[in-house]
Amino acid sequence: MNKQTEGKKVKNKKKVLVIYIAGVMLLIYLFYIIYLLIKQPTNVFTVENGKLYKEETDIGYVIRNEKVVKGENYKNGMEQIIGEGSRAAVNENIFRYYSINEENLKQKIADLDVKIQDTMSQEEGVFTSDAKILENQIDDKIQDINKVNDISKLAEYKKEIESLVSKKAKIAGEASPQGSYLRKLIEERKKYETELNSGAEYVKAPMSGIVSYRVDGLEETLTPDNFSSLNKEYLESLNLNTGKIVASNEECGKVIDNFECYIATISSSEEARNAKVGDSVKVRLSNNAEISAEITNLIKDESNEVVIILKVQKQIEELINYRKITFDLIWWSASGLKVPNQAIVQENDLNYVIRNRAGYLSKILVKVKKQGDKYSIVDSYTSEELKKIGLSNSEISTYKKISIYDEILVNPDLSKVK
Repeated sequence: MNKQTEGKKVKNKKKVLVIYIAGVMLLIYLFYIIYLLIKQPTNVFTVENGKLYKEETDIGYVIRNEKVVKGENYKNGMEQIIGEGSRAAVNENIFRYYSINEENLKQKIADLDVKIQDTMSQEEGVFTSDAKILENQIDDKIQDINKVNDISKLAEYKKEIESLVSKKAKIAGEASPQGSYLRKLIEERKKYETELNSGAEYVKAPMSGIVSYRVDGLEETLTPDNFSSLNKEYLESLNLNTGKIVASNEECGKVIDNFECYIATISSSEEARNAKVGDSVKVRLSNNAEISAEITNLIKDESNEVVIILKVQKQIEELINYRKITFDLIWWSASGLKVPNQAIVQENDLNYVIRNRAGYLSKILVKVKKQGDKYSIVDSYTSEELKKIGLSNSEISTYKKISIYDEILVNPDLSKVK
């Protein structure tokens, strides 16, 4: 019994050893395959349409052509006539400062409006067809005002209703006989309204553009007139918070050129060092909008860092709220047939890919339009381009073009291609 037991134990140990050795060999084989794939992976890639970018994420300082406007009575408080982000024409009233007795006068006018409404409702005979039309418009506005939650829209409707009520009262007053109670009420209202308007200070737009009340005190400093004096030290000394919305001001406003603004950024990339004034690039903002931009100024220093001034002519309204932003600077973008860089081989300064069709390998001459870190955008040559690079007429006539959905080899072995 002891010998049989010992024999079984020996057999079991041999089985375990064999399984262990087999497992180790399998692991070694798997690691070897992975090593080969990492060292020189050869597989097939299907050509597809794609887009490549060469871009960097930068910090930008928004510079605008803008003029701050401020009146004498800024301590009285202000009322916006043209709201934030809306456009104004030159010399148009954009806001006003309250008069000293504004609240008292407004209350008197409001009390008179109630009396006028009550009196008009009792004197139906004074209504003309024009007054009836105004009354219908007032009813429509009251219905509209119940459907909106936007504060600026509510204020706009309120002003329109007050204007319509005033016009209606004027028509009714003119239709009333001299000395009537309604006419006296309307004349008293006119007197208070005149006093209210004469005591208020109206501020006009010094130029046409976008009205904003987000004034941060840098309007006279960060201007298109002093680009040459901008440098990294100065911009960073402003101590601005990236992405912070500029607070609204209760004492003044400004008008902004709505046709163009500028973004100043600092970069040490190779593209920045090689950039030239007049180059066209693209800017991607936080709302994912991609807009064209032009490099108007380059200020270089000894540390290889470059202050780049970009002029943009779209999305101006999007930039009004900010002075310092994060954005993507897109140096170039290209779209077309996208292939891995490892699928491109060079021979005599020309670029090729190896196409696989049912096991038959062909060397296809391609034109590399743009090359990124991992992929390239390629295209086929035209006949004229093939002549310029020195191909003969017979070679041109048999030239094979690359197409979408072609299967090409990655890390191809040229020795296997005829």
